[in-house]
Amino acid sequence: MDHYDSQQTNDYMQPEEDWDRDLLLDPAWEKQQRKTFTAWCNSHLRKAGTQIENIEEDFRDGLKLMLLLEVISGERLAKPERGKMRVHKISNVNKALDFIASKGVKLVSIGAEEIVDGNVKMTLGMIWTIILRFAIQDISVEETSAKEGLLLWCQRKTAPYKNVNIQNFHISWKDGLGFCALIHRHRPELIDYGKLRKDDPLTNLNTAFDVAEKYLDIPKMLDAEDIVGTARPDEKAIMTYVSSFYHAFSGAQKAETAANRICKVLAVNQENEQLMEDYEKLASDLLEWIRRTIPWLENRAPENTMHAMQQKLEDFRDYRRLHKPPKVQEKCQLEINFNTLQTKLRLSNRPAFMPSEGRMVSDINNAWGCLEQAEKGYEEWLLNEIRRLERLDHLAEKFRQKASIHEAWTDGKEAMLRQKDYETATLSEIKALLKKHEAFESDLAAHQDRVEQIAAIAQELNELDYYDSPSVNARCQKICDQWDNLGALTQKRREALERTEKLLETIDQLYLEYAKRAAPFNNWMEGAMEDLQDTFIVHTIEEIQGLTTAHEQFKATLPDADKERLAILGIHNEVSKIVQTYHVNMAGTNPYTTITPQEINGKWDHVRQLVPRRDQALTEEHARQQHNERLRKQFAAQANVIGPWIQTKMEEIGRISIEMHGTLEDQLSHLRQYEKSIVNYKPKIDQLEGDHQLIQEALIFDNKHTNYTMEHIRVGWEQLLTTIARTINEVENQILTRDAKGISQEQMNEFRASFNHFDRDHSGTLGPEEFKACLISLGYDIGNDPQKKTGMMDTDDFRACLISMGYNMGEAEFARIMSIVDPNRLGVVTFQAFIDFMSRETADTDTADQVMASFKILAGDKNYITVDELRRELPPDQAEYCIARMAPYTGPDAVPGALDYMSFSTALYGESDL
Repeated sequence: MDHYDSQQTNDYMQPEEDWDRDLLLDPAWEKQQRKTFTAWCNSHLRKAGTQIENIEEDFRDGLKLMLLLEVISGERLAKPERGKMRVHKISNVNKALDFIASKGVKLVSIGAEEIVDGNVKMTLGMIWTIILRFAIQDISVEETSAKEGLLLWCQRKTAPYKNVNIQNFHISWKDGLGFCALIHRHRPELIDYGKLRKDDPLTNLNTAFDVAEKYLDIPKMLDAEDIVGTARPDEKAIMTYVSSFYHAFSGAQKAETAANRICKVLAVNQENEQLMEDYEKLASDLLEWIRRTIPWLENRAPENTMHAMQQKLEDFRDYRRLHKPPKVQEKCQLEINFNTLQTKLRLSNRPAFMPSEGRMVSDINNAWGCLEQAEKGYEEWLLNEIRRLERLDHLAEKFRQKASIHEAWTDGKEAMLRQKDYETATLSEIKALLKKHEAFESDLAAHQDRVEQIAAIAQELNELDYYDSPSVNARCQKICDQWDNLGALTQKRREALERTEKLLETIDQLYLEYAKRAAPFNNWMEGAMEDLQDTFIVHTIEEIQGLTTAHEQFKATLPDADKERLAILGIHNEVSKIVQTYHVNMAGTNPYTTITPQEINGKWDHVRQLVPRRDQALTEEHARQQHNERLRKQFAAQANVIGPWIQTKMEEIGRISIEMHGTLEDQLSHLRQYEKSIVNYKPKIDQLEGDHQLIQEALIFDNKHTNYTMEHIRVGWEQLLTTIARTINEVENQILTRDAKGISQEQMNEFRASFNHFDRDHSGTLGPEEFKACLISLGYDIGNDPQKKTGMMDTDDFRACLISMGYNMGEAEFARIMSIVDPNRLGVVTFQAFIDFMSRETADTDTADQVMASFKILAGDKNYITVDELRRELPPDQAEYCIARMAPYTGPDAVPGALDYMSFSTALYGESDL
């Protein structure tokens, strides 16, 4: 506003001094004021059936002046003097001036004598004072009144018109577009605004004046030529004329205010409905994913091979790394959205949101718990299955080796035992056959342990549910049947030889000794070869060291075995020497054994070759176990740091959420810094995941260097991310509640201090009794009667005092409060719910009655509203929202198409069903 406007404002605030200087009134302005004030007076006097022609002459006797004041005020003045004398006129004018003064207007330099004498400037000043008091002073727009309020109203109404810029009550109106814009804004059908031109002010002004006079009952108070021809039109004349527009359109202003209120309420309702739909969809999607995932995790169908089970383990790793983390974020976001929605509903005085059946936050948490339980059991099952298959593969290979050795040994034994060679043998041959049979029996007994081992391995394979158990059982049964048959045949042959022994006497003792010593030694070599080729499986360094020690002990026995070999070969050599010396006729080989010196030497050489191979296998396994031990220590070193770090961060976040250091914004900033530091820690978690994968790939199943497993770290990390996100959301909701309800920082600190005092377990929630004691500590009455502050303690007050000390009390009011702060009946009260309740007790929000009253204004004070009225007063989308949801009006005054806005307003606040 320029300097002149500022001066005008000061002048307006002191209207009694405005006419104290006769020279201030410009002749052109005087002309405009005469016409404007005369027209304004006549617009009211005609209601009494009269008018004035000359403003300074017709008010001289005071009669029409008193009549004008009665019309515009609606009050009766003192009875006027009917005499024609000057004293009578002065008396009447004084009565009018006294009435003006009684309305709080201080008149300075305006006396009855000047009015009676026809002083133009004093008369115009008096009329301007009347206009100010009765037409302009009561104007109020957005906490501004009178002139400023009228100017703000003009600016608001003409704001959409780009070629109109109302800054004052003089030159801003010269082009006439301001008047036309006011009419077009409220009655667009009266003026074709698009055809108006800024460079044709006379046409614009005359159009506005004619339309206002014809359709709005506003008399023509100004001349277009005077306004255009004057460099600065008279401000008071313009204000007087513009005030008539304000009063003419005041009803439309009320309708606009009512429409704005409805728009605000409907916008909040639409936003809340969208948030509810979003929650329902996100909850449904998450529950569906859990429903699909749990059966997969609960599937315990075993695989037959290690490769298949390791593929299942890899699929499970992909699920933990790739598929589950986004769902963890969705679950956290779902809880945040639910808390934010409930906060917005409480702030807008709406009922709490109750999700569809089965989609409560508690339902999702229960489903999530089932998912994690299935997940934990699935991983344990996978690892146990891998151990089982590893053990099965080892046992199956061992079974095949022992069975092959045994089958090779038994090959031909049945045919040998069925021979009838003793029937035609000589005595010496019989004795030889008998000794040979005794050696065979020794060999047979030596193989008894192997057969028992084969049967034991087959039994263990059956107990471990080996997939190829039928073939193992068939082979084992065949070996056992054959073994029983060998025993029976052996016994039968011995009986035949013993019957023939009496006929046979001679036997070569040397061959017998050779056979007796060669057979055990041969069996020992076969056992040694079997042991040296036996596969092994170990999981620790201690186990491989035990195998190495046993192998070293075996190698220590080789020198003695070599001596035995040489001794056996010496016996054979002695036999050869005797044959050569005494020219004994020997038919064939040693009759007591099939073991030749060449076979002994061949097996001995084979044993010596197997020893270094066994050394190499044990050395390689020892190196592998050392590598596994390094992996264990590497994982433990990180896990023993990360685990306590996560616990420390959880405790620090808990302290931040309950301590009162600084404002809520300070707490929020502190929490976000914590969140950033936590997120920056993620690479260490990923590194630990990599080490854990190496451990699993190496089939390491235990780690004595740490008590932390990867699952502990994962669960702790997920809980840490969820806790920091939930805590930040709670502080943001507290800020939202504080700002919306106007709660001071001191009040927030008081609420937090009381809450923390009664939250003795530092869980961040209050039980019902803790919450009751907390309310009492803040001075809130929990009794069934309204609180009485009489300065003394009556029975109910004393009862409340007893409650604060731990005694019981009536539960009616407390049950009502608990239904507000704990709508889901979880049995605990969060700090956010506590803040919402405390702020709700002192804050005022929109109510159903206020919305109903606003609709009634739009409906023209009717009990119903029509579709056309809604579309005219509300924006299109919100008008259609109301039309789609309002029920038909069925009252006695109903008309076709009438809608019931009362039940609709009630339903917005949950007091009835739409």
